Amino acid sequence: DDPTLLFTNAGMNQFKPYFLGAQKPKDKRVVNSQKCIRVSGKHNDLEEVGVDNYHHTFFEMLGNWSFGDYYKENAITWAWELLTEVWKLDKSRLWVTIFKDDDESRHLWEKCTDINPGRILKFGHKDNFWEMGQTGPCGPCTEIHYYTGKDINSQLAEGVNKLDDYREIWNLVFIQYNRSEDGALTDLPDKHVDTGAGLERLVAILNNKSSNYDTDLFSPIINEIINISGKSYEFELGVAHRVIADHVRMISFSIADGTMPGNDGRGYVVRRVLRRAARFGRKLDIKEPFLYKLVKKVREVMGKFYPELDEKFKHIEKIVKSEENSFNDTLDRGIEEYKKITKILSRGDTINGNDVFKLYDTFGFPLDLTKLMAKEDKLSTDDAGFKSCMDKQREQARSRKKFSYNVEKISWKMLGEEVNTEFLGYKENSTKSKVIKYFVKNKECYIVLDRTPFYAESGGQVSDIGSLKSNLDGNKLEVKVKDVQKNGEQYIHFGEISSGVLSGIEYVNAEIDINYRESIKKNHTATHILHQSLKDILGMHVQQAGSLVRNNNLRFDLTHHEKISQEDLIKIETLVNKIILDNKKVNSSITDFQLARDEGAISLFGEKYGDKVRVVDIPGFSKELCGGTHVMNTGDIGSFKIISESSLSSGVRRIVAVTGLAVYELIIKQQNLLNRIRNILNCSDDIILEKISDLLETNKNLKSISKHVQGVNLKEKISELISLANKIHSITFIIKKTDYDGDLKEMGDEFLSTIHSKGLMLVGTVKNNKPMLMCAITSDLTSKIQAGKILSKISKIIEGGGGGKAHLATAGGRKVEMLDKALADGESLIKSLLI
Repeated sequence: DDPTLLFTNAGMNQFKPYFLGAQKPKDKRVVNSQKCIRVSGKHNDLEEVGVDNYHHTFFEMLGNWSFGDYYKENAITWAWELLTEVWKLDKSRLWVTIFKDDDESRHLWEKCTDINPGRILKFGHKDNFWEMGQTGPCGPCTEIHYYTGKDINSQLAEGVNKLDDYREIWNLVFIQYNRSEDGALTDLPDKHVDTGAGLERLVAILNNKSSNYDTDLFSPIINEIINISGKSYEFELGVAHRVIADHVRMISFSIADGTMPGNDGRGYVVRRVLRRAARFGRKLDIKEPFLYKLVKKVREVMGKFYPELDEKFKHIEKIVKSEENSFNDTLDRGIEEYKKITKILSRGDTINGNDVFKLYDTFGFPLDLTKLMAKEDKLSTDDAGFKSCMDKQREQARSRKKFSYNVEKISWKMLGEEVNTEFLGYKENSTKSKVIKYFVKNKECYIVLDRTPFYAESGGQVSDIGSLKSNLDGNKLEVKVKDVQKNGEQYIHFGEISSGVLSGIEYVNAEIDINYRESIKKNHTATHILHQSLKDILGMHVQQAGSLVRNNNLRFDLTHHEKISQEDLIKIETLVNKIILDNKKVNSSITDFQLARDEGAISLFGEKYGDKVRVVDIPGFSKELCGGTHVMNTGDIGSFKIISESSLSSGVRRIVAVTGLAVYELIIKQQNLLNRIRNILNCSDDIILEKISDLLETNKNLKSISKHVQGVNLKEKISELISLANKIHSITFIIKKTDYDGDLKEMGDEFLSTIHSKGLMLVGTVKNNKPMLMCAITSDLTSKIQAGKILSKISKIIEGGGGGKAHLATAGGRKVEMLDKALADGESLIKSLLI
């Protein structure tokens, strides 16, 4: 629930509210293993992956935590005990670093452990003072390092924090201060312990390996890369093997957790890591898709511990293969484009930002992939120029804000103490509510109530609409509520005052539009039934990738690798309607999150759940965690009809459907259309398709005849123009305004096929009230004069543009009245070039 992060990049992410004092922990002592991804933002290890032995985009962080309970002494004592007594690591290879001013930690290391005091080293803020950000909880840390070198007698204190042989394996952070905006440190009310140890690094050390990639976490994947590529693995030459092995783990876990490769956010990060891995495949001469074959090895290594890899195996494999196929179509062309761009550059030069953006925008090369290729060629990239191009594109694509005012910055009129809004809408359609605060500008208003029947937009369901009314001393207030949004635990009612004024009003009658709510309920319950039906018909790999539940229809996005066949859509639709006709009771209850999951309730990726959750259960068929509003019985939905199925992005499909009366209205609309077609064709229903097929065949034949006639006419037209043409230095020279309304390119092709040498044509015409130009030049003249260059100059006269090849080009414009001048200037230009 951290808007500053795309992925969990550290074990402490979910515990930040405890350190900040925003929440109280249920338990004061916690142990965890956390899947982490470091590939963007502050913690980005992408460039180091594969170059060394121990950096990864995906890794597991092991941690133990104390929230105001034990502190430095226990953390240090237990860490040393685990490393030296339980895991029996060689003490003569262990080093410890502490913050330069933290004499307490030095004393505890000497008092509570038998470490050689000469191996306790002091470092500054960069290495041994941990901070969450510019402000907030922070404190000194003590890090434990392990020497992985071969010669144990060659260890030097100067190597710690500098040389790769001295591997940091565990960081004990002592969070005891709060840093304010002016940089000052103040003591926190409670002191906390935050420790983090990388599983992959510990496994390597416990298995006496100098490289994480030599452990059984990676070796099966690397062996499969060797089998596929036929290239042996050695450290110096094995960068590609390591990068691919690392990246396929990150890709597999991301997709298993619900992230789909895409063009923004998490999806873009996954896509660029996948494309980076595919490009490293080229370094091993692998030209065909291969990453999807490695997903099986990731599953074999990790599936026992992470069941999502087993459950989603086929889905992950298909998505990766689809992405590879898509990228392979552009990768070779992109590499060729990169070579063209850099051909004129020398070692040390910089690739222009516009060119870097072109590789990104046209060929799908992320910036880091271009930077990687540039680094290999001893070049650099114009990152600022690239960013400028990106900013321009984002500015053009940025949609307008939903509301005209920022609720965090407006000046609220307060009528009482700040309280959370109590939602009563599961059982009540109207409430008497106290106004907590409001904001008015013109007739637009924002109102926060202490209790409300209005559902605030969340979980894919739109908000209720309705009214807020009051009649106090002749002030007949009525507010039309158009939208309701959550701001923390408060519900903000966005509306328009249709009568009266808000000033002086303390209580209002809040009432939802019941018919609007009922339509939403039908569509929301139908969405749950659709979700389970998709899993039953298409497979358990299907996950909800987004939804929108409105009063007039529902939209459901799902993870699926291919177009859903018409046959399967009919099966899905039939199953949904069967559950509706069964008139099953729809139950909702509040229960423990873990109990709900254990009982098979579906939770959605990206949603945040508390310890207590609301479960919507259609007995024997569907069970989901959901805070939305639903019908009492499935029969209340009435009916269900899919109206469209389409591709949203790679591996994501979108279904739009309607329920209830909307299905009947759709049938009536389609029936009316069928009746109109029947009347036009003057036939019965059973031969409509036959009649349409006959019409299409007749139309096809007529088009063929028409094209033939046009071709004959065009030949005659060209012959006539050639017979009337001027000769300049024995060159057939045609400059003419024509009334020809066909394809000007075809006209140019016909001219060139008739005049094989020493021929030039420049014609202009008007089509759809717009001026058009065409230039055709025989190949023996293109060394002196090119059609594209001629039109690029004279098309500006008609306020247009266009282009083409040296022998044939076309252009269009806006100013019809300037066509004659364009032809005249073109004639002068051509003559000057031919003389």
